[in-house]
Amino acid sequence: MTPAKIQFKRPTLLLDRRKCLDNIRMMAEKAARHNVIFRPHFKTHQSADIADWFREFGTDRITVSSVRMAEYFAIHGWNDITIAFPVNLAELKEISVLASTITLNLLVESTDVVKKLTHTLQHPVGIFVKIDAGYHRTGIDVSHHFQILDLISFIDSKKNLQFKGLIAHNGHTYHQNSSLAILDIHNQSLAMLRKLKTFLAKNGINPILSIGDTPALSLTENLDGVDEIRPGNFVFYDLMQHKMGVCTFNQIAVVMACPVVALHPERLEVVFYGGAVHLSKEYVNSKNNKMSFGEVVLLNENGWSEPIPDTYVCSLSQEHGIIRTEPEYFHYFIPGTFIGVVPVHSCLVASMVPHIVTLEGKQLMTMSCDFKP
Repeated sequence: MTPAKIQFKRPTLLLDRRKCLDNIRMMAEKAARHNVIFRPHFKTHQSADIADWFREFGTDRITVSSVRMAEYFAIHGWNDITIAFPVNLAELKEISVLASTITLNLLVESTDVVKKLTHTLQHPVGIFVKIDAGYHRTGIDVSHHFQILDLISFIDSKKNLQFKGLIAHNGHTYHQNSSLAILDIHNQSLAMLRKLKTFLAKNGINPILSIGDTPALSLTENLDGVDEIRPGNFVFYDLMQHKMGVCTFNQIAVVMACPVVALHPERLEVVFYGGAVHLSKEYVNSKNNKMSFGEVVLLNENGWSEPIPDTYVCSLSQEHGIIRTEPEYFHYFIPGTFIGVVPVHSCLVASMVPHIVTLEGKQLMTMSCDFKP
């Protein structure tokens, strides 16, 4: 059984609109409660249709992860955009065009990039300095106060560049296995960032502090010193967030509907059409400490069930997926029917599909299908 208004043929990302709206409302209300700017990251859904749902909650500023994504959402009427990725100097022409049409914010962490920007841009842009508060992916170490001060001063001396603030992403919260560990990272990071802000204030600089990881921002009520939040994954959530204790299972708003194509009862394995090109190869640990590439649910008229016990995606190749289950659940799987796979990482899954289908049968176009640069 599947949602009544949908005729599936191949792997399809299925969205529960009500859950998605509830997730948006939850985060928008948290931002309002703490009087911080809500600038959600749209890299998770990558859909102009879903983006419009955010307008219902007063959202008028957004975050993206690439110049191309900024172009896509600018075309669809979003005119205040932060590209939360270090400037790619090979795209200066495209950045310059964007800066002529919208309010655009960029990330930098070196004087070399600042020099290139000021020599190229004919229109003003906002500049955030990327800060590493413990993730160690990119950015200037949060403890290097004088290096950060020197870079800000350099930015302020250049034409068409307006220093806006400090931007940080504590991506290492995704590597934790408990809500307490996530909150501990958040609180330690925030303490270091507040110390940096205090130092800069003593030097006459009062920057915006922008932070942006879904795990911490879903759990915390400590936003002392924060001016802006940029979470993204919360719009859908996923199995990874659930396993970390960030969300309930019922807050996960997407599953991948996949056709069953073969059965191997001697191995208690089910083959379905849906591989790494649909689900990525992100994984979490199953109950028996094996790699799980997704949990399995039954589709029904109202959406989907709770996960089938002791059942998980044990293997993915390009187009094939393999489910391992137990004898008492094997009868759920019939070739020609569809099952649902709860994605481990919804951001990656959404980036690979041309459209998303709601439980009501409405097709929502995504950037990969709707936009040709």
